[in-house]
Amino acid sequence: MLPKEIIRKIRRIQITTNRLVNESLAGEYHSVFKGRGMEFDEVREYLDGDDVRTIDWNVTSRCGHPYVKRYVEERELTVMLLVDASASGDFGSQRKLKGEIVAEISALLAFSAIKNNDRVGAILFTDTIEKFIPPRRGSTHVLRLVREVLFHRPERRGTSIQKALEHLNLVIRKRSVVFLITDLLDQGYQQSLKVANRRHDVIIVQIFDPRERRLPSVGILEVRDAETGEVAFVDSSLPWVRAAYEENWERNYERERKFFRTHRLDHVLIDTVQPYHVPLVAFFNERARRFR
Repeated sequence: MLPKEIIRKIRRIQITTNRLVNESLAGEYHSVFKGRGMEFDEVREYLDGDDVRTIDWNVTSRCGHPYVKRYVEERELTVMLLVDASASGDFGSQRKLKGEIVAEISALLAFSAIKNNDRVGAILFTDTIEKFIPPRRGSTHVLRLVREVLFHRPERRGTSIQKALEHLNLVIRKRSVVFLITDLLDQGYQQSLKVANRRHDVIIVQIFDPRERRLPSVGILEVRDAETGEVAFVDSSLPWVRAAYEENWERNYERERKFFRTHRLDHVLIDTVQPYHVPLVAFFNERARRFR
């Protein structure tokens, strides 16, 4: 039996995300992530005007008159959430931690998938695979997935996006829509990302806190790396220190954006201060225009 406070939090997330799905995301999600092909539906008797290439010769030979195969658009999608559960998600300078935003976005996308009757699964990762939830349909399954994302206690603190992508390619054979939800505070994952994007439709949802981009002028700061525990002291009152800090963030961000553009990877940037559904809706609208 789950504790009451956990049940209340899951219920609160469900109410919030369902409202956002119904008001903001439902139409956009459906228009962007439609079926990716055609699947066999039935055979029926040949009618004048039918394409002769659709004749089912096995059935035709048995019945003595022509039958054709009928196809419909493949509707069922598999949606995989790759959820970064590393210790860097424990940082937050505003109302919510990055990890809380990651969990809520995961819930929002999961409920959107289920509303669209898609299968949804998840891989929770740090620098190892913490948990794999196979894709399934249904509200009961999604509630279990959301509970795991919200209340999983990671065994490790580091980050390996590479391992998460390699595990995805190992366990999910069918082409899927993959949301990589992370702060991208990692290195060496680019080749694995290229490989995954050839097999699947990968969308990177990057979470960042404003303090990771700009330092306030508040004097000496003790800065601790959440994943390694390394500590440094920074004099934020010095203009050149603040400028160098911001310049470093912008340089890394532009390098990532260039890589994503070059390899045709979709990328959504989420600021923890802003409502996270706004950039998601903008992304879905922009992508829908591209696929018309």
